[in-house]
Amino acid sequence: DVIVIGAGHAGCEAALAASRMGARTLLLTISLDKIALMPCNPAIGGIGKGQIVREIDALGGEMGLNTDHAALQLKVLNRKKGPAVQALRAQTDKKLYEDRMKQVLWTQEGLHILQGTASHIIVRKGEVHGVRLTNNLAFDAKTVVIASGTFLRGQIVIGDIVRSAGRMGELPANELTQSLRDAGFEIGRFQSATPPRVDRRTIDIDRMSPQPGDAEPLSFSFAGESKVKEQIPCYLTYTDERTFKAVKDNLHLSPIKTGTVSGHGPRNCPSIDRKIINFPDKVNHPVFVEPEGWHTNEMYLQGLTTSLPVAIQEKIIQSTPGLEHARIMRPGYAVMYDYVSPEQLLPSLETKLV
Repeated sequence: DVIVIGAGHAGCEAALAASRMGARTLLLTISLDKIALMPCNPAIGGIGKGQIVREIDALGGEMGLNTDHAALQLKVLNRKKGPAVQALRAQTDKKLYEDRMKQVLWTQEGLHILQGTASHIIVRKGEVHGVRLTNNLAFDAKTVVIASGTFLRGQIVIGDIVRSAGRMGELPANELTQSLRDAGFEIGRFQSATPPRVDRRTIDIDRMSPQPGDAEPLSFSFAGESKVKEQIPCYLTYTDERTFKAVKDNLHLSPIKTGTVSGHGPRNCPSIDRKIINFPDKVNHPVFVEPEGWHTNEMYLQGLTTSLPVAIQEKIIQSTPGLEHARIMRPGYAVMYDYVSPEQLLPSLETKLV
């Protein structure tokens, strides 16, 4: 009845929603090992997104329950402001989140999961009839849901290095874009980016401000139990004149300046390169140092997103107070990918053309 392409946040929820309604559902993913992977900040919620998670939960989705299970800390943002801008946010253990979501998918009745890459949407006389994979396997379907994330002709960028990938170390979906064009869709190009991760053991938390979770019982899911859990703090530091200089002196190497990175990005955190370009008089930018799990030393540097060369990333990080001796575990990078403009959708999210 339904084929879902992609097994990130959106694909998992779509596959569960369809199968729980009684539809025979196939979930296609390029890698079974990467289902529900949190490749960027392992956080759920916040302004705007927090409300969406609550709506998904109210409609029977899994994200809220999964977040409560994997939470490292929960807190309400903007408590000093009015209720319209207050929002629940969770920092989660990315592996716990991924593992539990997989278990939910594996045990869902009516849901079949297959590793494979979609190459072609089968369309006849303006109606969808199924999906063909790169290995020429084809499946008939009445409905196809595309939740492709950053994988359509995905390319990752670090400095002047450009590689074909949906995410770091993962294969892209290079053929599906042309199939969508053949069906009449207008295709755009987006770019996004992620910051470096550093080793927890090499940072100086005494030079940063602890950012603990809230002490009161909180939960994302209405079906979950609100209780106070063991929590891990995040930490806050700020860039200074040294960081500003490290970025400014090397802006000519930024893919934004060289033109290696093209296209606009979705609404997300701008890179440190972009902040220095857009706000040349502002020296102090917040950097939240956030844990990625209970059993990993990786710390996420929210506020230092960049796709500059790795040697420059190291200079930027080590010029930031509390990170002078930080060692990079994974470099930051930009990712460019195709998307279908939402003006081509009906309010139901069904496409107008097919």
